Amino acid sequence: MAFPERFSNLPEYAFPRLRALLDSHPAGGEPIAMTIGDPRHAVPDFVAPILAAHTAEFGSYPANEGRAELLAAIAGWIRLRYGAELGPDRIMVLNGTREGLFDACMALCPEVKRGRQPVVLIPNPFYQPYAAAALSVGAEPVFVPATAATGFLPDYRGLPADILDRTALVYICSPANPQGAVASRDYLADLLDLAERHDFVVLADECYSEIWRDHAPVGALQVADEQGANPERVAVFHSLSKRSNLAGLRSGFVAGGPEAIRRFRQLRAYGGAPLPGPIQRVSERAWGDEAHVEANRALYQEKYRIADKVFSGVQGYQGPEGGFFLWLPVEDGEAAALKLWRETGVRVLPGAYLAREVAGHNPGKGYIRVAMVAPKEEMRRGLIQLRDCLYT
Repeated sequence: MAFPERFSNLPEYAFPRLRALLDSHPAGGEPIAMTIGDPRHAVPDFVAPILAAHTAEFGSYPANEGRAELLAAIAGWIRLRYGAELGPDRIMVLNGTREGLFDACMALCPEVKRGRQPVVLIPNPFYQPYAAAALSVGAEPVFVPATAATGFLPDYRGLPADILDRTALVYICSPANPQGAVASRDYLADLLDLAERHDFVVLADECYSEIWRDHAPVGALQVADEQGANPERVAVFHSLSKRSNLAGLRSGFVAGGPEAIRRFRQLRAYGGAPLPGPIQRVSERAWGDEAHVEANRALYQEKYRIADKVFSGVQGYQGPEGGFFLWLPVEDGEAAALKLWRETGVRVLPGAYLAREVAGHNPGKGYIRVAMVAPKEEMRRGLIQLRDCLYT
């Protein structure tokens, strides 16, 4: 039986790889999970009552693009957060932003660019669905290092003109997963200028935008609006998973130019899974309420302070500007993760599992990713054990 080859170069996904690395070894202490970005802060109080009040709506097919009230709530949040005015034709609700980040290639990537195979630019390391999305449409994924030397953001401008001219789509994540770097207004403006000159679309993954240390990160839609860019040049992706601790709700949205959203909706009509009605109701309330987001952010800001204190004096430590991951330097991420598990029971993710080897170098190899999602004291205990095991 023949199977497609397009995904043959995909490595095993990060978490099965981690289980293969660790699970044959006993934990060296009480296990503390710090691998996956699964928020463990409290779910907002309004969720259960809204679900209960609208349970009967599970019996009906939901609106494909999102209820009008939900689209209005999202537009209101975009106006409040970024100062941009968007009509409902520029927003589509997503069944989790992974859906949108993958479908962006299906909906927006042309079959050829300037008569050749199109390129999709991807920061390296990166959120793994980006690469699978590029391969799904026959594009060439080009992995661009996002290392300490580049401020942990990819230097797209430094790429050869031949690559940029073939580029159809560019992924950017800010705050970055896994490094926690935040793209500045100048960085995003420069990227949008590059998109105009080389005719590509920026796909801005901003799922961690509401978890930040000192200042709210600027958004790609905001910068595009400020500089009067073609609205079709950028599509942004947001989620309730991190800002509202509702990862299991699988609720997010994509916002972009009207033609891009039309194409997203057309694709969704054939192969998508619309968000159930009661979940849309909860989402509407969540996008319209900032009190729970501010309380959640305050907890993460306290966790930043805990991490800064624990790793004070550790060479190479750099606390994140946003998001909830620590990107910690080690000699070898796999060896460090195995040593940590066997000696302490603390479970972290090798950075190489989030990156690709290019020209013989994997930019994640010398790092581990640590998710600061556990309750504060459990997290503090895990970080202290990590520090004492790997850095003393």
